[in-house]
Order: sequence, then structure tokens, then C-alpha cells
Amino acid sequence: MLSWLTNAWRVPELRRRVLFTAFILALYRLGSWIPTPGVDSEAVQDYFAGQGGTILNLLNIFSGGALSQFALFALGIMPYITASIILQLMTVVIPKLEQLQKEGESGYAKINQYTRYLTVALAALQAAGYSYLFDRQGALTLTFSRFVLIVISLTAATTLLMWMGELITKRGIGNGISLLIFASILASLPGGIRAWYEGDAFERLMFPIIALAIIVAVVFVQEGQRRIPIQYAKRMVGRRMTTGGTTYMPLRVNMAGVIPIIFAAAIMAFPPTVAQFFPSTQAFINEHFTPTDIVYVLLQGFLIVVFTYFYTAVQFNPVDQADNLRKHGGYIPGIRPGPPTAQYLDRVLTRLTLPGSLYLALVATLPTLFIRYGGFSQATSAALGGTSILIVVGVALDTMRQMESQMMMRHYEGFLK
Repeated sequence: MLSWLTNAWRVPELRRRVLFTAFILALYRLGSWIPTPGVDSEAVQDYFAGQGGTILNLLNIFSGGALSQFALFALGIMPYITASIILQLMTVVIPKLEQLQKEGESGYAKINQYTRYLTVALAALQAAGYSYLFDRQGALTLTFSRFVLIVISLTAATTLLMWMGELITKRGIGNGISLLIFASILASLPGGIRAWYEGDAFERLMFPIIALAIIVAVVFVQEGQRRIPIQYAKRMVGRRMTTGGTTYMPLRVNMAGVIPIIFAAAIMAFPPTVAQFFPSTQAFINEHFTPTDIVYVLLQGFLIVVFTYFYTAVQFNPVDQADNLRKHGGYIPGIRPGPPTAQYLDRVLTRLTLPGSLYLALVATLPTLFIRYGGFSQATSAALGGTSILIVVGVALDTMRQMESQMMMRHYEGFLK
């Protein structure tokens, strides 16, 4: 461990990248504590004290606690992530976006530009929605000028945060947007540790063992993949005969990442959030949409499985993959090129997605099961629960790969053994 840290610090460029990334993340955390003009942070914090069962609690974790204070970075990077997901889903139904996606770097640059525009629009809508919600709940006193000031401030802060994430990707160690979420979740770690320390003896004893088991399981499944062998035939290119080769196509067990959990949590938390605007429905919602209820847990798990299959199908198109293999002279041994290859890839992916979706459903429902049957506190399970560990471990593994490639380029021994 110390040897690769020493080697990494010895490389001037890598050292500059690490320090630049740390500086940007420090600025991000600073902005999470600067209050938005015209906002009483204490009143908003008092309102958030009872929001454990709504989507606001989940979004507050992703914003690093900034939403509970309605700080400048209260929206976090979630508008950009939402815009990216929307554009990715729209490429399936809009031919122009699908064509841009196939054009290479120029097409991706255009899609990124659309994503930025959509991010600004979503940030403005979310800022307006939060302002209206807090005003309805008495945590904020709105006038027209104050409303415009809050919306402009939060939208500008989200745009700045998006730019900071892109700076980390270009000039830092990479994965800028993911590292911002990583830093946000780690910001809730001290509160979770404090709640764990103040818990009963059973919680203090069992939770570290369970958390370690979850981390091991997350690493095991995240790194798990099905390698499909690919054979390339000899081809005549100009006057030269290219030699064929053998490689493989890696299909990950969890290809959808954490997106299905976010989708399912948003849908399940939507009724309690909307019920705050309609007090007459509050009693019904509180009775049937309790996060610790077993029906709620089963429904959330079912939605995660469905969204995992849906998002995997959006990300990986077997027909396109089969066409690309045929164009480059590749084929799967024992499978004919073209439609048979597409059917084979679809069948393998369908079988592979099932354990991945069940794994995501189990990871997402673990905090609820801990609270209901283990007697753990809600603060501990939320801060150190399955979803947080899944994101933190996934981003850490991706960042390690980025730094590994940087080290291998300079002939140093890498991080991963």
C-alpha cells in the first residue's frame, strides 16, 4: 500500500492531478456550507428533521447535506446526472440522437452540449420546486424577488459544479462527476459513525461486520463479468494480410450500476413527497408508504429488478454489437454472424442481468431490513447503507483504474495486484 502511494507521489504529473482534484473537492465542500441568499438555514434544517421517508432524504445524501441547509450547492450534481440519463434514454427513441451517438467524438460532443443545456433547465425547475415546497411548509418566506434570487443562485451554482466536475475529468484524476457524488456521500460518514457509536451494544458489534460483508460482496459483484470469446478472421487490407486474433467481450454482471436504485427510490418516495402538498392524503400515504413496511420493501425490490433490465437494454444493444463484430470480421466461435450472434448475446445478457438485478435489490433494501429487524438507527443505515457503499466502492474502483493506467504509462508498478 505504502509503496504505490510513494510511487504515485513521485510522478510530478500524477501528483499535480491528485492535488488539483483535492482542491476542487475542497471548494465543493466549501460551497455546501455557504447559505443561499435569502434563506434561513436553521428553519430548513428543522423541516428536514422529519423527512426520513421522502426522496428529500435521499437527495440530501447525494448533495452532501447541502440540501438540508439549502446552501449554494443544495442541488448537487443530480441535475446533470438526471439530464445525462434522459439524453441516454432519448437516444433510443429519437433517430437524430442515435445518429449523433454513432458519429464518434463529434457526436458525443454535441450530446454533451445538449446535456449541459438540459442540466441548466432541470436545475432551475428543481430550485423553483424546492423553494415552493419549503414556502408551503413554513421553512421559507418567499417574495417574488427572493424567489428569483434563489432560483438564479442555485442554477448558477449547479452550472459551476458541472464545470468543476469536467475540470476534474480533464485536469484531475478523471471521473469528475462520480468523484463529486463520492465526496457528497463521504460527507455523511461522520454522522453515520456517530449514530453507530451512540447505538446499543448489538448495533455497535454487528454493524461493522455487516458493512464489511457488504463491501466484499459489492467488490465481488462489481468486478464480476462474463467473458464471451471473440475470434477475428484474417483479412486483406491493401496489399497486406492481417493476422486474425482471439479476444473476448466482457459483459458485466451489474451493467446498470446504481441507476435502477435511484429510479426505484424516486418512484417509491414520490407519493410521500407529493402528499405534503395535499394534507388530506397524508394519513393514507403514511399508512401505506412506510419505508419499513414489508410490502414497501418488496415493491421497491421489484421496481429495481424491472429498471435493471430496462436500463441494461438501453445501454447494451445486441443487434448493434453483432453488426459491429461482423463489420470488423469478428465472430463468436460456434455462433453464426448476424442475427444468430445478436440472439446469443441477448440470451446471455438476459441470464446475466437476473443475478445483477437481485443483487441491486438486496443492496438497496438492506438499510430498511436493518432498521426493521436489526434495531439499527435510521441515521446509521442511511449513511452507511447499501446504496452509499455501492456508489463509494464503485467510484473508488474506477478511480483506482484511472490511476493504475497513469502509473503503467510511466512503467511504475500499479495499484492493482
